[in-house]
Amino acid sequence: MGEQRELPLSFPELSAEAPQIPARMLNEYVYCPRLAYLEWVQGEFAHSADTIEGAIKHKRVDKKGGALPEEPEEGEMIHARSVSLSSTRLGITAKLDLVEGEGSYVTPVDYKRGSRPHVAAGAYDPERVQLCAQGLLLQEHGFECDSGIIYFASSRERVRVLFDDALTEKTLAAIHGLRGVALAGHIPPPLEDSPKCPRCSLVGICQPDEVRFLNRAPVEPRPLFPALQDALPLYVQSPRAYVRKDGDVLVIEVEKEKVAEARLVEVSQVALFGGAMLSAPALHECFRRNIPVTWHTYSGWFVGHTVGTGHHNVETRTFQYQASFDPQKCLRLARGWVAAKIANCRTMLRRNWRGGNGFETEDAPEPEDLPGARGGEVATGQGAEQAPREILMSLREDAAHAQRALSLDELLGVEGAAANRYFQNFGAMLKSDADPSMSFDFMGRNRRPPKDPINALLSFAYAMLAREWTITVSAVGLDPYRGFYHQPRFGRPALSLDLMEPFRPLVADSAVLMAVNNGEVRPTDFVRAAGSCNLTESGRRRFIAAFERRMQQEVMHSIFRYRISYRRLLEVQARLLIRYLAGEIEDYPNFVTR
Repeated sequence: MGEQRELPLSFPELSAEAPQIPARMLNEYVYCPRLAYLEWVQGEFAHSADTIEGAIKHKRVDKKGGALPEEPEEGEMIHARSVSLSSTRLGITAKLDLVEGEGSYVTPVDYKRGSRPHVAAGAYDPERVQLCAQGLLLQEHGFECDSGIIYFASSRERVRVLFDDALTEKTLAAIHGLRGVALAGHIPPPLEDSPKCPRCSLVGICQPDEVRFLNRAPVEPRPLFPALQDALPLYVQSPRAYVRKDGDVLVIEVEKEKVAEARLVEVSQVALFGGAMLSAPALHECFRRNIPVTWHTYSGWFVGHTVGTGHHNVETRTFQYQASFDPQKCLRLARGWVAAKIANCRTMLRRNWRGGNGFETEDAPEPEDLPGARGGEVATGQGAEQAPREILMSLREDAAHAQRALSLDELLGVEGAAANRYFQNFGAMLKSDADPSMSFDFMGRNRRPPKDPINALLSFAYAMLAREWTITVSAVGLDPYRGFYHQPRFGRPALSLDLMEPFRPLVADSAVLMAVNNGEVRPTDFVRAAGSCNLTESGRRRFIAAFERRMQQEVMHSIFRYRISYRRLLEVQARLLIRYLAGEIEDYPNFVTR
């Protein structure tokens, strides 16, 4: 029997308002259907060295817009760049790099970075399909076109591609396939241990190994190698500060005198405290570069953030809203977050106890029933003594109780009891100083307003962590204000508060302990008035530095066993929540250390 040919699924002609598939998305679909779905349907995109290099190679081609003659005359020479064509019958659109020809006979030329591959067809199928789609568009507009050219910029070679029946059928099948996947609304599964994945710019968004591993596939996740993160947050604390744009630099002025500057390429976010102001051109440039701007009170309380048009992924928010109205799914997620938080609080006490009266800790293994409780680490500093066994046992029981809670109200009670137990012993993790005036006393948690230095630090750290989570969930396409455990309330980022629960002890509490025990923040760095306590400007500056060090610190992921910074870890966890809400994985895996 000869080779069975695929029959393309026939779609009706699109209306003028219906979205048309860009020809470059057909390239992605043939290369990896999941990649095409993420980019075209969910609006995900991330630059890599390859995509940036490709954009640079296209700069010369994209400089001028071109148009084809409506009725070409015989012998008329055609040489048009950046030609935009579309077809409602085919349901595709394309921006052709170059069209050259004579009269009605034309040839599309597609520019590609890199060198010509040494394969029989002269180029790989994704590039050939993209070029053939351009040829079909030219035919649709009345031109004769039976072949095209791919120009490889690095090797400076031209490869001619014939639009034969086999390639045309493959192109039509790609068009129909991508349209069918998009209409079905189900993301294709990840590739099976493909060598394409490590070089893909969306590997951290797609999470192919992580999804397969969580679905019990016999595969060890390959380590994530994110691009070097040179960009850091810019904190502007002075209430009289004014931030303006000067070329590619943000200039900070106080009373019209320049006090600092920061290159935009080195800024990941801008945090403004109190009355600090940002000029409209600077804000527009932040929008263009996807740099979020966060707003804080004078004391550091997070009040909101500003972004551009936001993430385009409507599908992810649909999954989120649907799940938020499912009581069982909300309870399931909330149990995991609270149990993970209690387990991580227990680890903090076990690893950092300094308070005396220590007893030998139990040798029982960590609770394997907690999602993600397979290991990890807390690099806050080893305590000089061991925490009392009864405290650790009680917190372990609290974590197990949280997993069995039958309602959110019961879970709130368990969380409150565990938090009370944890903060009653929080002072045992603080270092004692020989000079009593340089030591901190902590008698328990209080807030709104905090009445002592440690509580002031904790409140500020939680506000900073909430800001980090709000920025992260917004960046991945989730709505930070629609949560599952924390109930919606005006102005409260409920989902950010949900996701930060397991990270409160690991990031915020840890940063407080490091800043205090290392002497970076001292009792003299606080001001007290009207029963409240707040950091001074210099003390806040030093604590922000300690918090940022913690966010940049690398830890071993408790499930996937690769090293990753806390800031990158927040994004991984947010994207895993998306995979859970979309039904790709059975459970949301929490990050639990031991």
